[in-house]
Amino acid sequence: MGILERKIRQKENMRTTIMAVALQLVKDEGWQSLSIRKIADAIEYSVPVIYDHFANKEDILFELSLDGFRLLQRTLEKNKRAYPDPFQRLRAYADAYWNFAFKNPEYYQLMYGLGMPCSGPGKIKPEFNTFRDHIGDAIEEIAQDKKKDESEVCFRTYAFWSVVHGLISIVMMRCSDIDDSTMNKKVLDETVEAFIKNL
Repeated sequence: MGILERKIRQKENMRTTIMAVALQLVKDEGWQSLSIRKIADAIEYSVPVIYDHFANKEDILFELSLDGFRLLQRTLEKNKRAYPDPFQRLRAYADAYWNFAFKNPEYYQLMYGLGMPCSGPGKIKPEFNTFRDHIGDAIEEIAQDKKKDESEVCFRTYAFWSVVHGLISIVMMRCSDIDDSTMNKKVLDETVEAFIKNL
């Protein structure tokens, strides 16, 4: 391996380390407490080393959010292959999205800006629409099978996403008067079933 390749690999390894440490700090202390200084202290390097790899904290947050979207995408793709029937696929997507949110709350909060400023001001994340695109495809397939007006697909897609994301947000931000996560999942399941019946 040449000197240039070694330097590129070292830079990539350092970026990966910075992001992993940032995520661990967030898991331990929350998003609001994350700082460049804390990351530098945790990896035992000086602050300028962090700035050699990322422009600022928002740049780190942006990259971490993309990692979250990629993880969600892989989960949804597994469901896409496992459920050829669009009705079953839509249910599976809702469950996968719910499970992803509560298994990876730090990612979910960052990805959708829950309880924190959005990361990377001015940056567009095409990945933001990962879930929308998957459920939209399933809803469009259902509309075609039922010979329904496809002009409603966009509306129904956003309505479905709003229901699932809204309930997750309520539970995650602890604004609900229902403290039982089983009850919340039951609300999700029944709402998804009612929605699917009306497609």
